[in-house]
Amino acid sequence: MNKKELALEVIERLKNEYPDADCTLEYDQAWKLLVSVRLAAQCTDARVNVVVKGLFEKYPTVEALAAADVADIEEIVRPCGLGKSKARDISKCMKVLRDEYNGKIPTDFKSILSLPGVGRKSANLIMGDVFGKPAIVTDTHCIRLVNRIGLVDGIKDPKKVEMALWEIIPPEEGSDFCHRLVWHGRDVCTARTKPHCERCCLNDICAQII
Repeated sequence: MNKKELALEVIERLKNEYPDADCTLEYDQAWKLLVSVRLAAQCTDARVNVVVKGLFEKYPTVEALAAADVADIEEIVRPCGLGKSKARDISKCMKVLRDEYNGKIPTDFKSILSLPGVGRKSANLIMGDVFGKPAIVTDTHCIRLVNRIGLVDGIKDPKKVEMALWEIIPPEEGSDFCHRLVWHGRDVCTARTKPHCERCCLNDICAQII
């Protein structure tokens, strides 16, 4: 199989294995996902989901969080690590949403990417999960697994991985495909322990094995 054929086969198998896979960050409003994904840098989604409950209880709107003292935000988000920089970015981002976008997240990729503290991974997550548009989220699971499977060859840079995947992943599949890679990376193709290749739905087509 060439890489495009392999990609289509991997997509179908992961669909069957994880039909309900979605974002593991919990949110009920788009701006809250934006905050959570900033906090998720070098932190588990599970911890972020706990920490943001307190943050959003105290600051339930974009306007409230934009008006909050950065030190108060930092005190709440400190368990996620990098508290000072994350609090600063969240504060700046909420101010931009309040002052320039009427408290809403802009709908185009370039504008989302221009928000303080927002990189390509975060912008793609918003585009895919919030707006239902083509997106490829190259988080650590995605980068590790697509290299292991053989969809890309030794590429570690997130943007380069994203660009390579755009060449072989149908646009409408990208967002869900990346969510399924996260689930697969946590359940089967684990990083901190030996991967469970014996129960992997990709074990006969994975480049690491064959």
